[in-house]
Amino acid sequence: MTQPHSSATPAAATVTRGYTATKDQLLARLRRIEGQVRGVEKMVEDDRYCIDVLTQISAIQAALDKVGLGLLDGHARHCMHEGAEQGRADEMAAEMMAAVGRLLKRG
Repeated sequence: MTQPHSSATPAAATVTRGYTATKDQLLARLRRIEGQVRGVEKMVEDDRYCIDVLTQISAIQAALDKVGLGLLDGHARHCMHEGAEQGRADEMAAEMMAAVGRLLKRG
């Protein structure tokens, strides 16, 4: 049995998350996004044209959205399935919908 969804699990515990199988890909994507953010920082330092900076920010937001959707997919397929087996389906659904709400809230 895996640990509950809580982020407060001991480091020594073996935990399987919805993204565990694709963790390396997820980390690589996040590193690319980090590079994009550094690129925007340099664009601002170099006084680049506002629209060019905004275009890059839009690309970063799209990349983060893709990461978020992938994490939601893994959560729905793995964590919620596991939660349902533990009789926590309603709690897990409410938690996921709150996370979706936070992802959709902008500006």
